Amino acid sequence: MPPRLNIVVPVKRVIDFAIKPRINASKNVIETNGVKFSLNPFCEIAVEEAVRLRESNKDLVESITLVSAGSSKALDTLRAGLALGADRAALIETSEIDDSRSLELEPLAVAKLLKAFVEKANANLVIMGKQAIDDDSNQTGQMLAGLLNWSQATNASKVTVDGASGVVTVAREVDGGTETLSAALPLVITTDLRLNTPRYTKLQDIMKAKKKKTEKVTPADLGVDITPRLEIVSLSEPPKRTGGDKVDSVDALIGKLKDVGAI
Repeated sequence: MPPRLNIVVPVKRVIDFAIKPRINASKNVIETNGVKFSLNPFCEIAVEEAVRLRESNKDLVESITLVSAGSSKALDTLRAGLALGADRAALIETSEIDDSRSLELEPLAVAKLLKAFVEKANANLVIMGKQAIDDDSNQTGQMLAGLLNWSQATNASKVTVDGASGVVTVAREVDGGTETLSAALPLVITTDLRLNTPRYTKLQDIMKAKKKKTEKVTPADLGVDITPRLEIVSLSEPPKRTGGDKVDSVDALIGKLKDVGAI
């Protein structure tokens, strides 16, 4: 009989997708003071998929554990994930630089933290968002799979688990069509937006989430050094787009393209 799924879902606290990011006065970080934060949309999809796997086969999934790395403010993000149906949560707590922002964690540091946590939790499946909407790095899942020496299936648009064999089948959209991968556990899956539509949380689920177990650990507890290796020298907004010109004929269009060296 294949092992039951012990799922870990990493989640991240990010600036809400409806908020336009602003660069601070020093031109080196994104302004976070007084800004609304929420659960990263790709992470929300990952939590939803883990819960759906259990709902489709209750005997298949043993536990769903959320984990986030950041300041204590990330506890609200974990509770949002717990309200979707996860069992428990853990915060890998880092220190805050000031009242408005915490230490910036680079993808490799996050991957090392997750590796240590996954091994500690004795997990055999990681489902995580393919990227966070704040930095769009799309690196942590691949790095985690490499550090764990696990198989990986990225940009998943459909996930199916064979309860009899324990084989996981993942469909992913690629240029020109769909690619289907199959892998045995343990496995790291990163989720695409097309995988599912997360449910709306009910008030009673939000209240239940407050009673679910949440533990705190530190990077030192996991034996991981998170010292930044990169330095952001400056940030700047992209140049504003200028309006286009209208032309009356194809010949005029060709002339314009020649003027700018496009043809």
